[in-house]
Amino acid sequence: MTPSDHPNPETPATPDEVSTEIAVEQAHVDRVYDELAKAASRVALVEAEGLARGRTDRTGDVRDEEITGLFERDALMFSANRRRTTLETQYEGLVFGRLDLEHDVLGDGGTEREVRYVGRLGVRDDEYEPLVIDWRAPAAAPFYRSTPVEPMGVLRRRVLRCKGADVIGIEDDLMVPEAPEDLVVVGDGALMAALTRTRGARMRDIVATIQRHQDEAIRAPARGVTEITGGPGTGKTVVALHRAAYLLYSDRRRFEAGGILVVGPSSAYTAYIERVLPSLGEETVTLRSLGDVVEGVTTARLDPPAAAAVKGSLRIRRVLARAARDVIPDAPTQLRAFVAGRAIRLETGVLDRVRSQVLRSHQRNHAADAALQALAEAAWNTHREGERPEFLERFRDHADVEAFMARWWRPLDAREVLLWLADPERATRYGAGVLSRDEVDVLVASMQTALETGVWSVADVALIDDLAARLGAPREAPREERAFYEIEELDDVARHGVSEVGQRYDAPQGTARGYEVAPHTPRERLLRGRLEAPAEYAHVLIDEAQDFSPMQWRMLGRRGRWSSWTVVGDAAQASWPDAAEARQAREEAFGSQQRSLFHMDTNYRNAREIFDYAAEVIRAEVPDADIPQAVRETGVQPRDVTVPQAELTVVVTAELEKLLTDVEGSVAVITPARWAAELAGLAGEGETRVVVVDPMSTKGLEYDATVVVDPDEITRESPGGVRVLYVALTRAAHRMTVVRPG
Repeated sequence: MTPSDHPNPETPATPDEVSTEIAVEQAHVDRVYDELAKAASRVALVEAEGLARGRTDRTGDVRDEEITGLFERDALMFSANRRRTTLETQYEGLVFGRLDLEHDVLGDGGTEREVRYVGRLGVRDDEYEPLVIDWRAPAAAPFYRSTPVEPMGVLRRRVLRCKGADVIGIEDDLMVPEAPEDLVVVGDGALMAALTRTRGARMRDIVATIQRHQDEAIRAPARGVTEITGGPGTGKTVVALHRAAYLLYSDRRRFEAGGILVVGPSSAYTAYIERVLPSLGEETVTLRSLGDVVEGVTTARLDPPAAAAVKGSLRIRRVLARAARDVIPDAPTQLRAFVAGRAIRLETGVLDRVRSQVLRSHQRNHAADAALQALAEAAWNTHREGERPEFLERFRDHADVEAFMARWWRPLDAREVLLWLADPERATRYGAGVLSRDEVDVLVASMQTALETGVWSVADVALIDDLAARLGAPREAPREERAFYEIEELDDVARHGVSEVGQRYDAPQGTARGYEVAPHTPRERLLRGRLEAPAEYAHVLIDEAQDFSPMQWRMLGRRGRWSSWTVVGDAAQASWPDAAEARQAREEAFGSQQRSLFHMDTNYRNAREIFDYAAEVIRAEVPDADIPQAVRETGVQPRDVTVPQAELTVVVTAELEKLLTDVEGSVAVITPARWAAELAGLAGEGETRVVVVDPMSTKGLEYDATVVVDPDEITRESPGGVRVLYVALTRAAHRMTVVRPG
């Protein structure tokens, strides 16, 4: 996005002219909100009608017409509630743009004027004439795509700044060399006005200030893979989110039915962007961080870089494959039974051969019948006496065999199998010829940390998903009928997790026969809940794609087998060290779909002084880094302060206080783990403008000002080294201070 090549007239609009223009816009906005109130009233009538259709005074059997009435009621209520939610969500900043266009009149060589208002959703009057055009509609495209070089018939583009239903300001961009006499042009341009606004705790949409090249990415064809690249501050994330809203608008049947999955690097990121799509009129998108992608697992804990590197590499798949095929801990090592008058004894070697044979062609959790049949054949081969069919049938139905199978081939949870890697002996066997001794030790230590804390790491989630795909989903046991007194006892279990005599029910991990039970040990917390099969989506949107490990790409690929994709990233900000391996896994996830590339080259976030500082740092290590052009200056250079280590906390506190005075919005203290505990108190209770955060958690976020603490330590402790420092140095919009311990 580039500011208009044609400056606004040298003679600025007078205060009276500005007031008059605001009054004109306010009159139109008032009319729109009147129509909005009428629409809300119509929704209330539909809700009342829906309730009326569902009422019945009949008792006994429900007739067909009553079922039809209930169905109609539910359909009407669903539709009305959805419309009411849309209307309520769009109240803030509903009308944000105006286009003044000039069209040639066919036949007489004259022209005619047209005014179009653009907003978050379409609104029509009683005669069905448009008062506001939905920003995603084709008729709204000139609002984003017109330029002085190619005006598309636009004379003036105006952005309305509203607070609720009140117009509080306007900013104009002129698209022709000279404004017609009757056209007042106000302000210095909407884009630059928007860039100076303060940041908050959540990302704001840019629907009023989208520029042409951004709009082209937003409205790109839905099929295939759309890749959006660019350096820090170029608006990649918010463009991608606007694209999700546009896809839902342009092909709602496909994308609402199939679903859109948005995946970001961290829970802090998802919290930051969670209101963007609702503000654009969409509530139906699934938003996940990498620690939440697998249903049944939620985590934000990060592994140390060495452990994350082992778990993220494709080599770990061979380790997991060996684990998935291994014998269950404490499983019986031999089978003894007396079947059809014969003593049957199958030793460990036979059991191992049967297990290997069955697992070559079956998922473990779906292979119990095949394993039982293979055991029966192995038992028959030890004697071969009598009738074979009769022996096999009696073997399969034998109580001792059934008890053996319940222990030897019980259903396995993928999380349980992953925890086997906390055992040094098992981890060494699984990693032989794949991982080095040091890597095995790192892996074991990481899994033992999970067992000690009861918290998975983000890297563990992809391993759980891989194991679940290998094992297959455990089949649920049929529900048993319960007497009334057992139901009452289960209610007590649901409340307290134990029965009256303190006996915990033998139920699936984390439940008491369908009721959630509060886990007591770290291991129970790790196995809490039920893993769900991966959902597949019509579209998958990936942000900060350069950070995803190969195993995480495989996890996402299972959810996007039939999807189109939007992928956002910048290689210079990567925290994953092996770009080639990640690219291989990424291409496998995409398949053979066509690719479309959109490159963003203008930095809207950082003042030029801040970005020049960051660019110098990254160029020294990554000469080919994608460096965008910053379009805004503040005249204030970043502060670079070196202090004795003993004074670091005092100096950081003082620098923070100065920044809180200089800017009105949010300020982040970005610190490596070494100083995190000492500085945590800076974001004290009641201080809503300050956050203390680690560098990795700032991915995709922005602040008005930052204090970056100990950049050398950030580089040392981060998996991406100086690339992660580059991320930290590009989070501030207006002010930045760097504090170095001497």
